[in-house]
Amino acid sequence: MGRKLYVGNLPFTANETDLRELFATAGAVETVNIVTDRDTGRPRGFAFVEMSSDGDAQNAITQLNERDFGGRRMAVNEARPRPAMAGGGGAGGGGGRRREPRW
Repeated sequence: MGRKLYVGNLPFTANETDLRELFATAGAVETVNIVTDRDTGRPRGFAFVEMSSDGDAQNAITQLNERDFGGRRMAVNEARPRPAMAGGGGAGGGGGRRREPRW
């Protein structure tokens, strides 16, 4: 079990302090990161919370998954690694480049 948790279905009014206080009821919190839209800066409705230990992370899942928070039922589970991007090129979009010559 990992220590990093995915927290989904958050109200758009949630802030990092609120989440830190909520997750502190389940154990020691290391980091809280609410994901925001790149263009508008508004929250996207999900966050990542890293707990101090695997046990604290499991407690948080057990205690907080499906719990009402700000009028919405949160989804709390272990964060999965980001899938590898097709094309083998680092971060960023823009589509793939042609690898064969154009003549």
